[in-house]
Amino acid sequence: MSSSAYPQENGQSDLGSVTLIDEVGRRLNCSIEHTLEVDGEEFLLLMPRDTPIQIVAWDEEDEEDFADATLIEDDEEIDLLFPDAQAVLAEQNLTLKRTAYTLTVAGELPEMDEEEILTIEVEESDVELEPEEFQLLASFYHEEQEYGVYTPLDPLLFLARTNSKGEPELLSPEEFKKVQPLLEDLLFDELE
Repeated sequence: MSSSAYPQENGQSDLGSVTLIDEVGRRLNCSIEHTLEVDGEEFLLLMPRDTPIQIVAWDEEDEEDFADATLIEDDEEIDLLFPDAQAVLAEQNLTLKRTAYTLTVAGELPEMDEEEILTIEVEESDVELEPEEFQLLASFYHEEQEYGVYTPLDPLLFLARTNSKGEPELLSPEEFKKVQPLLEDLLFDELE
Protein backbone atom coordinates (compact mmCIF):
# COMPACT_ATOMS: atom_id res chain seq x y z
CA MET A 1 0.00 0.00 0.00
CA SER A 2 1.38 3.41 -0.89
CA SER A 3 0.49 6.93 0.11
CA SER A 4 -3.02 8.07 -0.69
CA ALA A 5 -4.59 11.43 -1.43
CA TYR A 6 -7.22 10.55 1.19
CA PRO A 7 -6.54 10.66 4.95
CA GLN A 8 -6.51 7.27 6.61
CA GLU A 9 -5.18 5.37 9.56
CA ASN A 10 -4.53 1.62 9.30
CA GLY A 11 -6.57 1.55 6.09
CA GLN A 12 -9.58 3.11 7.81
CA SER A 13 -10.79 6.60 6.98
CA ASP A 14 -10.88 9.28 9.66
CA LEU A 15 -13.15 12.03 8.33
CA GLY A 16 -12.20 11.51 4.68
CA SER A 17 -15.09 12.10 2.33
CA VAL A 18 -15.81 12.39 -1.36
CA THR A 19 -18.81 13.18 -3.53
CA LEU A 20 -20.01 10.80 -6.23
CA ILE A 21 -21.78 12.42 -9.18
CA ASP A 22 -24.02 10.42 -11.51
CA GLU A 23 -24.59 10.93 -15.26
CA VAL A 24 -27.41 13.45 -14.67
CA GLY A 25 -25.47 15.52 -12.13
CA ARG A 26 -27.04 14.27 -8.88
CA ARG A 27 -24.58 14.14 -5.98
CA LEU A 28 -24.02 11.63 -3.18
CA ASN A 29 -21.77 12.57 -0.26
CA CYS A 30 -19.86 9.53 1.00
CA SER A 31 -17.38 8.78 3.72
CA ILE A 32 -14.29 6.84 2.72
CA GLU A 33 -14.41 3.61 4.68
CA HIS A 34 -11.27 2.08 3.21
CA THR A 35 -8.65 2.72 0.53
CA LEU A 36 -6.68 0.05 -1.30
CA GLU A 37 -4.11 0.10 -4.03
CA VAL A 38 -4.15 -2.75 -6.53
CA ASP A 39 -1.67 -2.84 -9.43
CA GLY A 40 -0.96 0.88 -9.10
CA GLU A 41 -4.64 1.88 -9.05
CA GLU A 42 -6.31 3.33 -5.97
CA PHE A 43 -9.73 1.99 -5.00
CA LEU A 44 -12.11 3.52 -2.48
CA LEU A 45 -14.75 1.73 -0.44
CA LEU A 46 -17.44 4.37 0.12
CA MET A 47 -20.52 4.60 2.33
CA PRO A 48 -23.21 7.29 1.90
CA ARG A 49 -23.23 9.87 4.71
CA ASP A 50 -27.05 9.99 4.71
CA THR A 51 -29.16 6.86 5.13
CA PRO A 52 -29.99 5.01 1.88
CA ILE A 53 -33.62 4.10 1.30
CA GLN A 54 -35.58 1.96 -1.11
CA ILE A 55 -39.19 2.32 -2.23
CA VAL A 56 -41.07 -0.97 -2.45
CA ALA A 57 -44.38 -1.65 -4.22
CA TRP A 58 -46.67 -4.18 -2.57
CA ASP A 59 -48.73 -6.52 -4.70
CA GLU A 60 -52.09 -7.76 -3.44
CA GLU A 61 -52.02 -10.61 -0.95
CA ASP A 62 -53.11 -13.94 -2.36
CA GLU A 63 -55.12 -16.65 -0.65
CA GLU A 64 -52.04 -17.77 1.34
CA ASP A 65 -51.67 -14.32 2.95
CA PHE A 66 -48.39 -13.62 1.22
CA ALA A 67 -47.69 -10.39 -0.63
CA ASP A 68 -45.02 -9.83 -3.25
CA ALA A 69 -42.66 -6.90 -2.86
CA THR A 70 -41.08 -5.21 -5.87
CA LEU A 71 -38.14 -2.82 -5.50
CA ILE A 72 -38.77 0.40 -7.45
CA GLU A 73 -35.66 1.17 -9.50
CA ASP A 74 -37.00 2.96 -12.59
CA ASP A 75 -36.13 6.70 -12.50
CA GLU A 76 -39.46 7.76 -14.05
CA GLU A 77 -41.45 5.77 -11.50
CA ILE A 78 -39.32 7.16 -8.65
CA ASP A 79 -39.98 10.68 -9.95
CA LEU A 80 -43.75 10.01 -9.77
CA LEU A 81 -43.58 8.58 -6.24
CA PHE A 82 -41.02 11.02 -4.81
CA PRO A 83 -43.46 13.74 -3.59
CA ASP A 84 -45.62 11.20 -1.71
CA ALA A 85 -42.60 9.46 -0.17
CA GLN A 86 -41.13 12.85 0.74
CA ALA A 87 -44.36 13.89 2.51
CA VAL A 88 -44.71 10.73 4.64
CA LEU A 89 -41.05 10.87 5.66
CA ALA A 90 -41.35 14.59 6.55
CA GLU A 91 -44.00 13.58 9.11
CA GLN A 92 -41.16 11.73 10.90
CA ASN A 93 -38.74 14.68 10.57
CA LEU A 94 -36.81 12.86 7.83
CA THR A 95 -35.73 14.68 4.68
CA LEU A 96 -35.86 12.59 1.50
CA LYS A 97 -33.12 13.42 -1.02
CA ARG A 98 -32.87 12.54 -4.73
CA THR A 99 -29.17 11.68 -4.63
CA ALA A 100 -26.90 9.88 -7.08
CA TYR A 101 -27.17 6.07 -7.29
CA THR A 102 -29.65 5.76 -4.38
CA LEU A 103 -32.32 7.75 -2.61
CA THR A 104 -31.27 8.89 0.87
CA VAL A 105 -32.85 10.44 3.97
CA ALA A 106 -31.34 12.83 6.46
CA GLY A 107 -32.51 12.88 10.05
CA GLU A 108 -32.80 10.55 13.00
CA LEU A 109 -34.28 7.18 12.08
CA PRO A 110 -36.87 5.56 14.36
CA GLU A 111 -35.70 2.70 16.55
CA MET A 112 -35.71 -0.68 14.84
CA ASP A 113 -38.88 -2.72 15.31
CA GLU A 114 -38.38 -6.46 14.65
CA GLU A 115 -41.98 -6.68 13.39
CA GLU A 116 -41.27 -4.05 10.70
CA ILE A 117 -38.36 -5.93 9.08
CA LEU A 118 -38.76 -6.97 5.44
CA THR A 119 -36.59 -9.75 4.04
CA ILE A 120 -36.20 -9.73 0.27
CA GLU A 121 -34.63 -12.58 -1.65
CA VAL A 122 -32.95 -11.13 -4.72
CA GLU A 123 -32.81 -13.42 -7.71
CA GLU A 124 -30.08 -13.21 -10.31
CA SER A 125 -29.41 -15.80 -12.97
CA ASP A 126 -27.21 -18.65 -11.70
CA VAL A 127 -26.11 -16.69 -8.61
CA GLU A 128 -27.42 -17.40 -5.14
CA LEU A 129 -27.48 -14.14 -3.19
CA GLU A 130 -28.01 -13.65 0.52
CA PRO A 131 -31.47 -12.28 1.40
CA GLU A 132 -31.48 -8.57 2.18
CA GLU A 133 -33.22 -7.14 5.24
CA PHE A 134 -34.90 -3.73 5.34
CA GLN A 135 -36.55 -1.66 8.09
CA LEU A 136 -39.88 0.00 7.31
CA LEU A 137 -39.78 3.78 7.73
CA ALA A 138 -43.17 4.73 6.27
CA SER A 139 -45.88 3.55 3.89
CA PHE A 140 -48.17 5.40 1.51
CA TYR A 141 -50.57 4.94 -1.38
CA HIS A 142 -50.20 6.35 -4.88
CA GLU A 143 -53.04 5.74 -7.36
CA GLU A 144 -54.43 2.92 -5.17
CA GLN A 145 -51.05 1.12 -5.08
CA GLU A 146 -49.45 0.53 -1.67
CA TYR A 147 -45.77 1.46 -1.26
CA GLY A 148 -43.31 1.23 1.60
CA VAL A 149 -40.16 3.24 2.23
CA TYR A 150 -37.43 1.04 3.69
CA THR A 151 -33.80 1.38 4.72
CA PRO A 152 -31.38 -1.55 4.41
CA LEU A 153 -30.11 -3.02 7.69
CA ASP A 154 -26.72 -3.75 6.12
CA PRO A 155 -24.62 -0.78 5.03
CA LEU A 156 -24.76 0.20 1.37
CA LEU A 157 -21.20 0.37 0.05
CA PHE A 158 -19.84 1.60 -3.27
CA LEU A 159 -16.53 0.72 -4.86
CA ALA A 160 -14.87 3.51 -6.79
CA ARG A 161 -11.49 4.30 -8.24
CA THR A 162 -9.69 7.59 -8.38
CA ASN A 163 -9.69 8.81 -12.01
CA SER A 164 -6.99 10.88 -13.74
CA LYS A 165 -8.58 14.09 -12.38
CA GLY A 166 -8.36 12.77 -8.82
CA GLU A 167 -12.15 12.33 -8.62
CA PRO A 168 -13.93 9.15 -7.54
CA GLU A 169 -15.80 7.19 -10.19
CA LEU A 170 -17.78 4.00 -9.70
CA LEU A 171 -16.53 0.81 -11.25
CA SER A 172 -18.63 -0.72 -14.00
CA PRO A 173 -20.16 -4.13 -13.14
CA GLU A 174 -17.57 -5.82 -15.38
CA GLU A 175 -14.67 -4.01 -13.68
CA PHE A 176 -16.11 -4.80 -10.27
CA LYS A 177 -16.26 -8.54 -11.08
CA LYS A 178 -12.57 -8.48 -12.12
CA VAL A 179 -11.36 -6.57 -9.07
CA GLN A 180 -13.67 -8.06 -6.41
CA PRO A 181 -11.57 -11.19 -5.60
CA LEU A 182 -8.40 -9.09 -5.24
CA LEU A 183 -10.12 -6.57 -3.00
CA GLU A 184 -11.70 -9.28 -0.84
CA ASP A 185 -8.28 -10.91 -0.37
CA LEU A 186 -6.63 -7.60 0.52
CA LEU A 187 -9.40 -6.59 2.94
CA PHE A 188 -9.34 -10.04 4.57
CA ASP A 189 -5.54 -9.91 4.93
CA GLU A 190 -5.70 -6.44 6.52
CA LEU A 191 -8.35 -7.54 9.01
CA GLU A 192 -6.14 -10.36 10.34
